[in-house]
Amino acid sequence: MITLGELEAKLWGAADILRGAIDSSDYKNYIFGFLLLKRLSDVFEEEAEKIEQETGDHELAWNEPDEHRFFVPEAARWSRLRSLTQHIGQELNIAIAALEDANPKLEGILIGIDFNNEGRLRGPKQRDEILGKLILHFSNLNLRNSNLIDPASGKSEPDILGQACEYLLEYFADAAGKAGSEFHTPKKVVELLVRLLDPEEGMRICDPTCGSGGMLIECVYHLKKRKGGNPCNLSLFGQESNLNTWALAQTNILLHDIFDFDIRQGDTLQEPALVHKGKLMLFDIVVANPPFNMHLRGYERAEHDSFQRFRYGLPPTTRGDYAFIQHMVATLNERGRLGVIVPHGVLFRGGGEGKIRQRLLEGNPLEELPGDLVETVIGLAPNLLYSTGIPIAILILNRAKAAERKGRVLFIDASREYEAGKSQNHLRDHDIDHIVATYQTFKDEPKYAAVVSLDEIRKNDYNLNISRYVVTTEPEPEVDLVAELRKLRDLEKQRSQAEQEMNEYLRALGLELEI
Repeated sequence: MITLGELEAKLWGAADILRGAIDSSDYKNYIFGFLLLKRLSDVFEEEAEKIEQETGDHELAWNEPDEHRFFVPEAARWSRLRSLTQHIGQELNIAIAALEDANPKLEGILIGIDFNNEGRLRGPKQRDEILGKLILHFSNLNLRNSNLIDPASGKSEPDILGQACEYLLEYFADAAGKAGSEFHTPKKVVELLVRLLDPEEGMRICDPTCGSGGMLIECVYHLKKRKGGNPCNLSLFGQESNLNTWALAQTNILLHDIFDFDIRQGDTLQEPALVHKGKLMLFDIVVANPPFNMHLRGYERAEHDSFQRFRYGLPPTTRGDYAFIQHMVATLNERGRLGVIVPHGVLFRGGGEGKIRQRLLEGNPLEELPGDLVETVIGLAPNLLYSTGIPIAILILNRAKAAERKGRVLFIDASREYEAGKSQNHLRDHDIDHIVATYQTFKDEPKYAAVVSLDEIRKNDYNLNISRYVVTTEPEPEVDLVAELRKLRDLEKQRSQAEQEMNEYLRALGLELEI
């Protein structure tokens, strides 16, 4: 039996084997590749042994693909990989190809890993040595379901493998610094966003800039652990532009024991891939941490976008924030909600962005643009993300606000609630609890939250800057001018008396004073 702590230590050991041998930015690809190969092989053997025990049919158990969720052909079984002594990189590539051929669901997932790459893994001798050590290391790791134990319950819990993956991704993203933000958002920020959106069974959920898939995974965790629901009743969708990160997302989701997902590869703004019969797929929840202030490529096509995603207005070419937001709004169904992480400039910048913000708030009946979409604006602390040290904000948009929330926006200033770290700040559990509780009650809280009418926002020229509505400074005490003036006169009188006494002492000493 292996616990989460032991599993994390094993995965850390794999990183130690690679340290100094390849670039650290490639660690995650090789470790996750080996992890998936070992996991699929171990589960396949576990299933095959059970089938053979129940049926007595060896051929059915070991060679019939329909009997397994994922069929592992002989070329990819760990019993064979463990025996490799030479040309290991080439043989591992063969194993990957065989695994993908036997399982369409896995097609392309390991595409970013070339175990025979001289540029990354040096010459044949060194390559065989490094890969041989990794095979030996993972051979000592039993990843069968029956061997993964939740320390709290003492029961089999396959998802502890996923938790160990989160541990690794946090480490790799932290080590990569700004580059880490391209594939991973810190777990506590993700947890906050998902708890605000509160996914339920039967929902279709999308992350159009999904990175390593953390937000989609957190939706499953939230439903399963916090609400006691059945995560099999969630449908997960995503898109990711970076090919290697797209593959990593699918690997990560599979290692969390999640199988109902559809992650497409490509640029969400230029080529939205989540399309059905020529129209954008619609979702109950859209959640994302898109790149900040991204320069828009192919901008000249935006005005004539075939999906009419930018009806609220064309954002400036140098800032793609409202392009992502409008894409997400366009993929909400009639009761859909959206949670997105943004830089604060999105809240107050003028020009084209100001006009888009106005239309999101007001709508336009003549153009059939739904308005009153902005439900909540939340300001968070600086230095919470890997990509930037600036303070960030969360926007919650809702196409079906509750009656008591219509025509109003909740502003929350949570920028002072965090734990400071050496290189990065962190949200604590009670910080998240406070934000979520305030969002759910939708009420004013002194120096923390304010419910503001659209009329007031309109008077402020549709500026959503949180400091305009949530006053965090202490009010200046009222000054009683008459009393203060009386004190001043008393002090002047005391000074005059003291000066006279001092002059008398000086004369007694024989000193003449010039006044």
